[in-house]
Amino acid sequence: MSRAWSRNAKVAFIGSHGIRKTTAVHAFANTMQRAGRSVEHGREVVRDNPLGINEGATGEAQLWVLVSQIRQELRFATNAEVLVLDRGVMDNFAYYLRACGGEDPFDVAPLVAKWSATYDMVVRLQPDVALRADGVRSTSDTFRDEIEHILDTRLPALVLERQLVVLKASDIDDRFDWWPLAERLAALVEEPLFADGVPKRKPRRTTRTQPDTPQLEMDV
Repeated sequence: MSRAWSRNAKVAFIGSHGIRKTTAVHAFANTMQRAGRSVEHGREVVRDNPLGINEGATGEAQLWVLVSQIRQELRFATNAEVLVLDRGVMDNFAYYLRACGGEDPFDVAPLVAKWSATYDMVVRLQPDVALRADGVRSTSDTFRDEIEHILDTRLPALVLERQLVVLKASDIDDRFDWWPLAERLAALVEEPLFADGVPKRKPRRTTRTQPDTPQLEMDV
């Protein structure tokens, strides 16, 4: 019988909109499942927001998203060994601050700081791909740039360097090798990646050069 991880792990894929986060979430979740680990997937809650989204969203609307993100994570926290999330509190906080003109009228910064510490790994995707209309999210480059600027400013104080991975959105396709990221998560939670009885992966053969994954300095 396979030994489950001694605790649940949580991974958030973050960044502005239109940067292939959802594609990355599903691909990484599939990789963890191939390693024999049970996985729960958290979807992007903003699409359910009844108060409005995109550039015209109010502070109240973004507060709804932020609280709903935490509520979803609480709901799914113990369902599987690994919870893989499409967004986290960090990027939702950026949208909230933008909607509030840089102010924090509801004083949520302390909560965001505390909650940010609950993620085992945070994967930030950088927006080097063009925005595409999907009928829901904004196609304004200016709006996306504003969110990224807030993330640049706020993220270092919310996520430890050893827990952060930065990838280019343009690298996220069906040829991307997710195993190094899976190995990194296992190292962070100090658990074996592969469940008992699951064959270890074979080196991947590809003609495409994979991007370097940022090196992690582990405390021992």
